[in-house]
Amino acid sequence: MTTTSERTPPAADTPPAALPAPATIRLPYAPQSARDARRLVSAKLTEWGLPNLADDAELIISELVGNAVRTGCQTHMVVAVLRPTAGTVRLLVSDGSASPPVQIDAGPTAESGRGLTLVHHLTNGKWGVQLWPRGKVVHADLAVPDDRA
Repeated sequence: MTTTSERTPPAADTPPAALPAPATIRLPYAPQSARDARRLVSAKLTEWGLPNLADDAELIISELVGNAVRTGCQTHMVVAVLRPTAGTVRLLVSDGSASPPVQIDAGPTAESGRGLTLVHHLTNGKWGVQLWPRGKVVHADLAVPDDRA
């Protein structure tokens, strides 16, 4: 089952051979994993000449990793950053929980609960989840500015 706020159509704008290689890392379910995920994302965006996306991407990956940490899983999560098209950077976090993330309307006094709303805003609604028999993958897509695609 795929749930997403907006389905992203398969891209045909760039031949697969022209797209840069993705980066992945296995991380423990620990709060400090967000720091390692941010470093991976920042390094890859710099390598791809997209440092202007780093602030939003680092915030998004921190939220997705934080959600994975709170699942209570005991092994590891996988974090990835890739370019499915020249105009898109995709951030992914795979974890061992089949419970999908839920975007809630946190009240003004709530101390948490705004993460997915922030992800939704930063990605213009281009995020979602793919459920698997032993977990899920949450993805978030950032648009590459037209002059960089």
